[in-house]
Amino acid sequence: MLTDRQKAILKIIIRDYTKTGMPVGSKALAQEFPTHVSSATIRNEMAALESFGLITKTHFSSGRVPSMEGYRYYVDNLVEPDPLDDSAEDLIKSSFRGDFNRIDEIIQESAKVLSDLTNYMAVTFNPEQDNNVRLTGFRLVKLDERQVMAIMVIDNGHVVDKIFQLRNISPDQLQTIVNIMNTELVGRPLNEVVKKLKFDIPALLARYVRSPEGFLNILDEMMTDVGKDKVHIGGRLNLLRFAERQDVDYLKPLYNLLDTGDGVSRIIHSDSNDVEVKIGSELRNELLKNYSIITGTYDVKEYGRGVIAVIGPTRMPYSKVIGIVGALREEMTRKILGYYDQDNK
Repeated sequence: MLTDRQKAILKIIIRDYTKTGMPVGSKALAQEFPTHVSSATIRNEMAALESFGLITKTHFSSGRVPSMEGYRYYVDNLVEPDPLDDSAEDLIKSSFRGDFNRIDEIIQESAKVLSDLTNYMAVTFNPEQDNNVRLTGFRLVKLDERQVMAIMVIDNGHVVDKIFQLRNISPDQLQTIVNIMNTELVGRPLNEVVKKLKFDIPALLARYVRSPEGFLNILDEMMTDVGKDKVHIGGRLNLLRFAERQDVDYLKPLYNLLDTGDGVSRIIHSDSNDVEVKIGSELRNELLKNYSIITGTYDVKEYGRGVIAVIGPTRMPYSKVIGIVGALREEMTRKILGYYDQDNK
């Protein structure tokens, strides 16, 4: 159990190290401490914090830096989310003020805003789907003499489209396909849609289309896309700016790890309803040992739950970033629910 003085010293060390990246010494601490305390007393308290494993001495300075355990203690016991300043609040509100045609656009804009506000890499996930999500629309749009776009609409606002080549399919056959899809699939839960595409639809299409296999493959790919986490990334290059090692052998696999939605999805997840922080080794990836991830879950009722996240160095201003994540997820929730309310009118 830390004393109030030890807690105050740990907070100052983390604050100063966040700002400068330099080890913090006893003399500087004594000058910044809110009440008069001698350097000798500060050194004794620092020794105690070091014995607890919360700070550590670097090899090139007599000062101290926070350890991963120190950051963990700070986040769990001492950090308080900062309120948004006026400029951050204005940016969030102005970014969501416009009209959005798809849920994806709201989630993508959230990733950009989160990255702009923190100067770190930001990741936002569409609300995850459950077994009650249904296919609500299917269309085929002829783009030219050879290309057609297939469009699937899901009732959680997710839209999937794919362009494919026409091969010996007449306009009448295209309309027949649309009619079959709307009759057999639209309005059904996605798990039923998958089953019918596998067992029922091939036989129906074969009555009207000579070789339906290519079209069925397109539909399978689209359903796979529907089932995936929809991931949006903002400020990916910001991550590399804070890398402890600026050599290609380290940066290339780090960038590759976070260059795709699948890679990010394996790292970022949250079971908490609150803002959550994972630090360094807790991420269980050697490439991320000097990074932290702050996640916030947003809940849009029957439309599912999604996650927003910030990936930055362990030496980040946690109070500020936690405050931003908390505020943004609330504004996202209001905007997404407003989108659904408007769509249902």
